Amino acid sequence: MKKITVIVVDDSALIRKLLSEIINSQPDMLVVGTAPDPLIAREMIRSLNPDVLTLDVEMPKMDGLDFLERLMRLRPMPVVMVSSLTERGSDATLRALELGAIDYVSKPKIDITHGIQEYAAEIAHKIRTAAVSKPRARPVAGQSKSDHSLPALANRSLSTEKLIIVGASTGGTEAIKEFLIEMPPDCPGILITQHMPEAFTKSFAARLDSLCRISVKEAQDAERVLPGHAYVAPGHSHLLLRRSGANYMTQLSGAELVNRHRPSVDVLFRSAAEFAGKNAIGVILTGMGKDGALGMLAMKQAGAYNFAQDEASCVVFGMPKEAIAVGATDEILPLGALAQGVMRRLHLLGSRGIRV
Repeated sequence: MKKITVIVVDDSALIRKLLSEIINSQPDMLVVGTAPDPLIAREMIRSLNPDVLTLDVEMPKMDGLDFLERLMRLRPMPVVMVSSLTERGSDATLRALELGAIDYVSKPKIDITHGIQEYAAEIAHKIRTAAVSKPRARPVAGQSKSDHSLPALANRSLSTEKLIIVGASTGGTEAIKEFLIEMPPDCPGILITQHMPEAFTKSFAARLDSLCRISVKEAQDAERVLPGHAYVAPGHSHLLLRRSGANYMTQLSGAELVNRHRPSVDVLFRSAAEFAGKNAIGVILTGMGKDGALGMLAMKQAGAYNFAQDEASCVVFGMPKEAIAVGATDEILPLGALAQGVMRRLHLLGSRGIRV
């Protein structure tokens, strides 16, 4: 069996040693080199041609983000960022995902004694995911609201009773950004579950809010879902849809993990099936695993119309593939066409006068 070859890049010798031991303990992985800075890593990549690179964010001689930007421009390859889960670290990691990194893991603690197996499993899973991904350099969006999004709905009343429900995982931060940046300011309320640690979701929502014409925020418990607003599940809780009279409301839950995740896409989709039914539009984006497939099927059975991102535009064609396989989707579109497809469907629903 051919092993996944990895180069570890980190300025700390102890971190390099710990990551190497974790990766080499996996039967299907092999660390072929370690580097203390990007300049040495660059030469190693040329000579060793690894399958995956793990890259620290902050390093001497050249910042990890500067190196990543050059790497993805000249030689796109799967990169897993290693970062500290702080506010500063989360901003830098989100920037790395914009530049083309596949995923991220927290920086391991030197004195880690408990939970090492769980931590090792997370690293191994993300390296395996990266190894089968399709990395590509992405243009980085500017810091202002988009001027290239879809026009507003011709009749604002079409959007007030509809909802857009989105789920994603690996590669999803950029896919969600590309989808939301096209949304007009009077679009239906949007609920989003993206597999992401707690330290990242607030920064992620704030970054989206600065780029989109709609308002984007980290979801809170028991708030009304409004048109022109998107609500991102916080990393510590499942996000669910509920009803209070004529209004849609959010609900946060600290219940057990579902499909190894909290927040889980299946939890959000199932709640949309129960409380929105035919007034919901489901969107499942790039990601590894099966989370969301059965929930999206429940949405379809309740009358929702569902979209899946196509294989060619996915970083990892896992979650959309599973949803398609169980018959949960109505249309399969490239990422760049999903927003237009959703808005087209909204106009069609509105013209038929569907009501809650």
